[in-house]
Amino acid sequence: MAALSLAGLRLSMPKDSSAKPDWRARAIKEVDPYLTPQEDFWEVTRSRPYLMPKDKLAAAGLTRDTWKLEIDADPDAPAKLGNPMTRELGTAFDFAALMELAKTKAVRYSKALTCLNNNRILGSGIWEGVPLRDVLWMADPESRLRRVFYYGYYGDQPRAKFISSLPVGRVLEDAFGLPPVILCYKLNDQWLSGQRGGPVRVVVPEAYAFKSVKWVTNIVLTNSPFGNDSYARGNNDIDTHMKSFARFEGMPKKVAANEPFLIKGYAQAGVSGVEKVQVWSHNTADGDLPLHGRFVDAPWVDGELLPAPGHWGNAIADGKIPQPTRGFDPKTARPRKWPIDFTKLNWMFVHPGLPPGKHMIRCRTVDRLGHAQPMPRPFQKSGHAKIELRLVNAV
Repeated sequence: MAALSLAGLRLSMPKDSSAKPDWRARAIKEVDPYLTPQEDFWEVTRSRPYLMPKDKLAAAGLTRDTWKLEIDADPDAPAKLGNPMTRELGTAFDFAALMELAKTKAVRYSKALTCLNNNRILGSGIWEGVPLRDVLWMADPESRLRRVFYYGYYGDQPRAKFISSLPVGRVLEDAFGLPPVILCYKLNDQWLSGQRGGPVRVVVPEAYAFKSVKWVTNIVLTNSPFGNDSYARGNNDIDTHMKSFARFEGMPKKVAANEPFLIKGYAQAGVSGVEKVQVWSHNTADGDLPLHGRFVDAPWVDGELLPAPGHWGNAIADGKIPQPTRGFDPKTARPRKWPIDFTKLNWMFVHPGLPPGKHMIRCRTVDRLGHAQPMPRPFQKSGHAKIELRLVNAV
């Protein structure tokens, strides 16, 4: 890209950050609560079975008293099972059995839900459940098992049937320090609501939300080497991991010329985490730029990652993380590191001021491996990671 097209104001943070202590305090004060109340998650769904009357919810197995999970072999490429768990055989797994298993196997961890093809976080929470592998072993798989298919309740709406899948190795073993794939029954220390996929849903910590199927009722163990995910039919990468990206939050459309102003935002820490967030402003008087690109040679300047919250919001009792929760110190209930992978964080940048005119302001993440957004996986169908752009008028 030509040098002219990357011309722009070279930013710098104030040399003495203590000269503007109110910027940081203001940014911390104005961030949204870290944990999202269940009713405030942004919803992406093909159906809303939780809106059925209570008697129909019970009949559909969508209450804790009536929920059952079937685990069986794929008829087209059957795994060998010693103990199929089905309603017909009277061996389906129920909620009481899940709670019994939870007495010794329950795990909690923090995760943000993000849609593969959208540029925002749907919500962030502390998810609690039992590792899926502990339930799979009850079906006594013996051989010919390569993938785990799973889907949720869809009633009499075949178009609402939503399937996801995982390699069996991911379900059985938590490689690279990943949290386990869970059958989730609580969010933010409260029973999982029907709107959020209750009574039980799958949660895959490192994956986009389409892998965390709601209202899960069926698990199919298969010897097929291929995923049959519903998302594959939309030309999506079904085995992609969450990416790191930055977004603006509350960006002003108009600022006073040549006066410092606060830029705030949030970021998602993907599979390679977030090392820093950077900002770059371009004066449109210096020439036109394409709306999107990688902008590798632009004069990016580091912002500041805000610390972990002192209070986690009213979505959880007393604003405190329940213990034990993976990634948190059990004595202090504080994160062992920050940011936590697969969750969100907040950031700020004090812009030293813009000359009069119209400006393009962009933000991006740089992960722990030095990859700047949208790299290392810039392709849309493996997750949204375009560099965000906002227009600001300095007057």
